[in-house]
Amino acid sequence: MVFSNSSAEGRSSLSDSTILVVDDQPENLTVIGELLRPLYRIRVANSGAAALRVAATEPRPDLILLDVMMPDMDGYTVLGRLKENPVTTGIPVIFVTALGAEKDEERGFELGAVDYITKPIKPIVLLARVRTRLELKHAHDWLADQNTFLEAEITRRMHDNLLIQDASLCALAGLAETRDTDTGNHILRTQTYVGILGRQLQQSHTRYAQDLGDARLAMIVNAAPLHDIGKIGIPDHILLKPGKHTVEEFEIMKTHARLGGEAIEKAIQRALKHHGLSKNEANLPALAFLDAAREIAAHHHEKWDGSGYPEQLAGEAIPLSARLMALADVFDALVSVRIYKPAMPLVQARDIIIDGRGRHFDPDVVDAFLVRYAEFTEIARRYRDDVANA
Repeated sequence: MVFSNSSAEGRSSLSDSTILVVDDQPENLTVIGELLRPLYRIRVANSGAAALRVAATEPRPDLILLDVMMPDMDGYTVLGRLKENPVTTGIPVIFVTALGAEKDEERGFELGAVDYITKPIKPIVLLARVRTRLELKHAHDWLADQNTFLEAEITRRMHDNLLIQDASLCALAGLAETRDTDTGNHILRTQTYVGILGRQLQQSHTRYAQDLGDARLAMIVNAAPLHDIGKIGIPDHILLKPGKHTVEEFEIMKTHARLGGEAIEKAIQRALKHHGLSKNEANLPALAFLDAAREIAAHHHEKWDGSGYPEQLAGEAIPLSARLMALADVFDALVSVRIYKPAMPLVQARDIIIDGRGRHFDPDVVDAFLVRYAEFTEIARRYRDDVANA
């Protein structure tokens, strides 16, 4: 937007401006009002107290011309009060005064005045400085509006991207689900368990502040449904077998963790190639999400003591996201009905989790589970599977 004498838009926008003139002398209000009224909307106040009331009401002034030497409340005090009020703090103020001492000007600028005009008023000077300040004010407001629009647009597009991401995630998780005996409620339950565990660790351990900040935890929770995506690569006669697996079949079944991690890693590499980036250079939220999904898919069967699979990782070498998923997945498997087994009582499942503390599971994660055990039982009951559909 251009604010200039030759711009009809500029003239129109400036003529819509409201100026508040504050002076305790009626003749000064008259002189300044007559100069400015042909060009702008004018409001007047003959005291500091009146100025504060007028400035906070509609139409709110775009600029204030403020006398310094007034009884009861001088201009410096009025300016201070204006800056303290969120409603008026952004209104630019020009001091109009007979004072000419340099220290008085300095004090005004320190308090937040944008300019100084001395009496007696010179019409050309007054009009020029008022116009300049109004142009700056309009430009500032226009930029603020643009920033607000851009922020809203960014938020909208991020929301759209998240919807696309969630839809893609549900499609992938659903695809894995069609080839497995697990149900959609298993995905919902384990995802909820992961969120509960993560929030408890946030609250009870400051050392997890970075690894489980709100944004990171939300990413882990959203990625949790992909934990068994690798089961797509397991042959049906093994994946859907109703009874116990043979040793050979179980070894094949275990490969689903590696297959899932590798599939998501390939997706990451394709995305990096598309953007012409290396993994170290990338700072894309979508890639961070995929990396969390890769960690969970590849490592949720690792065990704290190093006896898990596929890489026999131990302790904190196992990604935290996978350590959360490990407990959530095992607890849900224990308490859920399957074709080949009944649901285990909740208390018995809790005891098995406790027994796995420091062996199968991260001790901190088990402790978080015990603190929030009541929530686990509530989720297990609320979203339990129907026996007929299990």
